[in-house]
Amino acid sequence: MRSNARTPVSSLAAMTGASRATVAARIDRLVANGTISAFTIRTGHETRAAGVRAIVMIEVLGRLADRVADQPRGLPQVRALHSTNGKWDFIAELEDRDLVSFDETLRRIRLIDGINTTETNILLKTRKAIF
Repeated sequence: MRSNARTPVSSLAAMTGASRATVAARIDRLVANGTISAFTIRTGHETRAAGVRAIVMIEVLGRLADRVADQPRGLPQVRALHSTNGKWDFIAELEDRDLVSFDETLRRIRLIDGINTTETNILLKTRKAIF
């Protein structure tokens, strides 16, 4: 079900060797207890391979976090911006088409007034995606 939420219950039953009623009851229990919280789709945009994906840890000067947070969110390459605790104030998830474009996006982020320092890690391979 994780790879295809539209898999029919009868197909799941055949794959697992359980009866259709057993599989349906199990799915109902997983939904009821919150283990399954949604059935969803992924669009082509979300499933296509990205050219360059990375996380960028961002440290902000003083109390400028709110002002700084508004600026990277406006960049289409920033897929998510998380506030966090510890050394880093924010973690940005970036996706860009190639290294040249990625370098420009990273430069734009680093030039935001109030950002003290950044650390970037390019994501090489996703071993498990949680949706």
